[in-house]
Amino acid sequence: MQSSTPAPRATGRPRSAAADTAILAATRAALVELGWSKLTLGDVATRAGVAKTTLYRRWAGKNELVVDAVAELFDELELPDSGTLAADIEGVVLQFAAILARPEAKNGLMAVVAESCRDDALRERIRSSIVDRQKRLVLEGRERAQARGELPPEADPAEAARTVDLIFDMVAGAVVHRTLVSAEPADEAWVHGFTQVLLTGLAAATPE
Repeated sequence: MQSSTPAPRATGRPRSAAADTAILAATRAALVELGWSKLTLGDVATRAGVAKTTLYRRWAGKNELVVDAVAELFDELELPDSGTLAADIEGVVLQFAAILARPEAKNGLMAVVAESCRDDALRERIRSSIVDRQKRLVLEGRERAQARGELPPEADPAEAARTVDLIFDMVAGAVVHRTLVSAEPADEAWVHGFTQVLLTGLAAATPE
């Protein structure tokens, strides 16, 4: 016999995608105009045209909100299909550097990374919302290069996963350090040289 007890209904208001979009856009605008230190949830709510309680239902605090707002910028990254692995890497690295040059990305990322040094939950949010999501680019690039015959296939899934992590760390670490720590341009010449070292190794890339 079927139970006559009705299924439990979800409580609370359904989450509005339009509100989320407005809030994250407002957060990025506030990062540009105010910087991380002066940004408040009240200011973001006013800019987004939503109640402050709407933000608190979605984000525990300013740091989490900023992570998600910055993560959307990195979701804009696309791996170009330029015909060779080297050209594909150069194309996506130039895009990455251009995003990091934007004040909302620069201000937001540097602030939350600093805050995450004493907040393990925030560090995990950065990893899941930004780092893990963008590893898709490495997976896509590697699969495309393997299909072209530029890279050998990897039979061991665990080893393949370690390779993806290593490639991502090398690319992201180099570009973030170049643009945000050293404050030097990641222009076409730098990106070309970096790509050659990445693909051929330091000894092979060193002129005789």
